[in-house]
Amino acid sequence: MTTPPYMYRTATPADDAELTALDDSFTTDTVYEVTATATGFSLHPAPVRPPLTKHFPDDEDDEDDDRVDHTVVAVDGDRICAFIALDYEDWNHRLVIRQVTVAPTHRGQGIGRHLMTRAFAYGHDRGARTAWLEVTNVNAPAIRAYQRIGFTLCGLDTSLYDGTQSEGETALFMSRRLVSPGR
Repeated sequence: MTTPPYMYRTATPADDAELTALDDSFTTDTVYEVTATATGFSLHPAPVRPPLTKHFPDDEDDEDDDRVDHTVVAVDGDRICAFIALDYEDWNHRLVIRQVTVAPTHRGQGIGRHLMTRAFAYGHDRGARTAWLEVTNVNAPAIRAYQRIGFTLCGLDTSLYDGTQSEGETALFMSRRLVSPGR
């Protein structure tokens, strides 16, 4: 598959309305069920019939807005079709991926991978040792995409979404090493 020549650039305040308007919903026929054991947790994919469609509420990401250091957008013609919002945590040298959104019409074309490459470069430039992100257990398409680019599960929180519109879901934390050991 040939990826169309999208332009990638740093977001500006003028992009805010377009970023907010991007559809970040997804549909999946699989979720990752989390089961507690006496000594930990296990995850396993489970089919969902009919497929689940998730729409993220507008207000759930607001608390992260003030922690975003850098946002990269992908532009198709004169329209933003995707973005990645990042934060660098100096105390532990970690790149935090706050949000990745690719418009449904542009998914499966490698845009998310290109945005991640730019995110990793941003992290490298700041001395980040790892990249870290949070994803809900029901977003199997994103989990699989993150795994394909080297992220692995590093933790979870069964109560993070309590009292929100995502209640009942589990927050999965994934990380990926950015620099080789000894550097």
